[in-house]
Amino acid sequence: MRIYAFADEASPEIDGQIEAMLQNGLDGLEIRNVDGVNIADITEDKAREVREKLDKAGLRVWSIGSPIGKIEISKADEHIDKFKSVLKSAQILGAENIRIFSFFVPQGTDVNGNKDRVIFYLEKLAGMTAGTGITLCHENEKGIYGDIPERCLEIHEAIPEIRAVFDPANYIQCGADTLDAWKMIKPYVKYLHIKDALADGSVVPAGMGIGNLEYILNDFKKIGDSVTIEPHLSVFEGLDKLENTKDKSVVGRKYVYPTNRVAFNAAVEAFNKIKR
Repeated sequence: MRIYAFADEASPEIDGQIEAMLQNGLDGLEIRNVDGVNIADITEDKAREVREKLDKAGLRVWSIGSPIGKIEISKADEHIDKFKSVLKSAQILGAENIRIFSFFVPQGTDVNGNKDRVIFYLEKLAGMTAGTGITLCHENEKGIYGDIPERCLEIHEAIPEIRAVFDPANYIQCGADTLDAWKMIKPYVKYLHIKDALADGSVVPAGMGIGNLEYILNDFKKIGDSVTIEPHLSVFEGLDKLENTKDKSVVGRKYVYPTNRVAFNAAVEAFNKIKR
């Protein structure tokens, strides 16, 4: 299995991201932020610089963790224009995938009534990607049109060339059962986001929540071989220096870490335990 990660959760700088990936024996990254700049906003020269550093380290960019589609549907044209830059960066970085979303719908409106507009703009993105060898991958995300499995399925049935990034924690946060979601979306899944959560939606290390990650991972191995670790774990800077604190909201909780690097390492370690 090829294992990638959102390494910007370990360090904002690309050099620190490379160090964290090498330390944890990872194959590369789903690139989201680099040296303090979102991947959708980096220049072509910066993309070439990053590609050179990764090549020297023997690492690769598996997917572009873009924010495309994470905007209200009424402003979707802005992201269609931005996607041109994302696509160019993906080609320079040698990415196989671009992660996208399916737009926020205006508050107070019927979510399902936005289907046609959502499909219209996603088809535009798919058309711009055609012939590049890059796969668009839709991530289920709380608050967007494709947040629950039923609407994700609508997207994939309407535009089958758009594959799925299956994120168990995000489904939990939307009140969906991950096993039901997996059965529904599995035929369209390109890769997994390794992220688990408790019933209250708080993110925890893989295998520590109710996401059924071990089952889903084992079943996924029949159809795919690549995953992205997305830690999203709670970090409280200076936690390791606190003594005799009465702030149980921080120290009394499980899975709170003193630094981003410690949280990143913990996320990788948890995944390694369930992938065996």
